[in-house]
Amino acid sequence: MAFEPAGAGELFLLGRLLFGGVLAFMGLNHFQNAGQMTPYAEAKGLPVPAASVYGSGGLLLVSGVLLILGAYPVIAAGALATFLVVSAVTMHDFWAVPDDQVQDEMTQFLKNIALAGGAVSLLAVAGTSWPYSVGLSLF
Repeated sequence: MAFEPAGAGELFLLGRLLFGGVLAFMGLNHFQNAGQMTPYAEAKGLPVPAASVYGSGGLLLVSGVLLILGAYPVIAAGALATFLVVSAVTMHDFWAVPDDQVQDEMTQFLKNIALAGGAVSLLAVAGTSWPYSVGLSLF
């Protein structure tokens, strides 16, 4: 895949800024609100809820920044796609919550699945040279 049409590279950079920026912000939010998120993680049955909140925050923050920079895109996009699907199913199981929680959990589930779709799309082009990137890659 090439970014040859006029403006394609700039649009791809804008997409990376928006997508990676939202994910990095979500990760930062995990750190800033860990006290509120940890009981939720515990209620969902995670064995080490505080570590899970900080670990997932770190993954979101670092992977988001890596995608913005265009550094290690296969690792960043692959980690995000995997994490987002797993967390959608384990943390936002709208089919297994009381009726008054279904809509909130479904919204969060669908958000994670949509973001996972974006990560998979970036993963599909992760092996190509990205315009406006630092160019660090293992593959």
